[in-house]
Amino acid sequence: MANPVITFIGAGSAVFTKNIAGDILQRAALSGAEVRLMDINPQRLEESEIIVGKLAQALGGKATIKTYTNQRRALEGADFVVCCFQVGGYEPCTVTDFEIPKAYGLRQTIADTLGIGGIMRGLRTVPVLWDICEDLLAIAPNAILLQYVNPMAINTWAIAAKYPTIRQVGLCHSVQGTAFELARDLDIPVEEIRYRAGGINHMAFYLNFEHRQPDGSYVDLYPALQKGYREGRFPKPSHWNPRCPNKVRYEMLTRLGYFVTESSEHFAEYTPWFIKRDRPDLIEKFGIPLDEYPKRCVEQIARWKKEAATLKSANTVELKESHEYASQIVNSVITGEPSVIYGNIANKGFIPQLPEGCAVEVPTLVDSNGLQPTVVKDIPPQLIGLMRTNINVQELTVAALLNENPEHIYHAAMLDPHTGAELDLDQIWNLTHDLLAAHDDWLPQWARVSARKAG
Repeated sequence: MANPVITFIGAGSAVFTKNIAGDILQRAALSGAEVRLMDINPQRLEESEIIVGKLAQALGGKATIKTYTNQRRALEGADFVVCCFQVGGYEPCTVTDFEIPKAYGLRQTIADTLGIGGIMRGLRTVPVLWDICEDLLAIAPNAILLQYVNPMAINTWAIAAKYPTIRQVGLCHSVQGTAFELARDLDIPVEEIRYRAGGINHMAFYLNFEHRQPDGSYVDLYPALQKGYREGRFPKPSHWNPRCPNKVRYEMLTRLGYFVTESSEHFAEYTPWFIKRDRPDLIEKFGIPLDEYPKRCVEQIARWKKEAATLKSANTVELKESHEYASQIVNSVITGEPSVIYGNIANKGFIPQLPEGCAVEVPTLVDSNGLQPTVVKDIPPQLIGLMRTNINVQELTVAALLNENPEHIYHAAMLDPHTGAELDLDQIWNLTHDLLAAHDDWLPQWARVSARKAG
């Protein structure tokens, strides 16, 4: 496969597309790739075409850049498909996912992965991913789907359950990103740190986190992390988000003995212990940034518009390597050069302590044979127990989608740890109903309140 065909669905996310495409085209074996950009927004698609085109020129002009507004045409014959879209956008859907729960006294931080916001996003997103899978089965059955869309675990589980032959992996930057953050706290070059992690997306834990010594031996870094937190030296201000100082994750380290790989602003809403409407002292103590995602969306939209405008008018595009896994995967499959990534994949015994079929995040070998997840079977029981509280919500959401059963949407909300800690059953039912009604046109027909009333 001399020049692979790589399709971006949701390519109007110009800066993300530029970063991933740049990573890919900077690799010698991939410099002549055919990059297909597909988006339903013609203006944003044009911006991405200009930016990625300049990027390709800066790298020697070997790549071919094509644009599409028709998904099926963009996917035909593709070798790799990168999905990077948000169904419903910041407005109206993200705003709705925050404002309606807030009226019930339920506060959130990110609301895109779990909780009532994650459930709603899953209902909006999975049907779109299934539509992509239908096209892939028909016109590119051997393509590898690189899925960067939240809610990652729900999406991965739902794709594997309905389209088991699709070669897919859910990709997140939390494992490698958190390693960089902890290395900075410890003042140790990240290249000197060795780690092994496992679990589910946004709730994987470092089972080993060690520092390589000059003699080649390794020292456990967990005692240093614990000591730094007790003495108030850690965490240092977050590189990813200055508003959230990562105290939630360090606190969980003291309780569980292991460090979770997703951010504190996320983790605070995956559990019942940190966001409580009658405990503002907890919000202050742990620095929890309520309504963080809407703030971030507004900032990102403004930043992306400014950056996209700058890139469009620039003569050339500056090349920077991101820490995303996509280019590593494409390169390993094309060249056979092995690499290891952390991928979200359907559980087929890869974590024996977790349910078969659920989405797990494990070390994954990539080479010319594709994606080969490895088995992680030594996760401590307290971590497994915590993961199961999140898997319950994911499982009921996937069951609702697979069986077209609206009742399971309410069951998923009822089982969510944060929602159940704040609201009683009547409130949960009413909140879920109100969200479904507000999202009506964005949902599959069977989930729409209006359709059920009409029936």
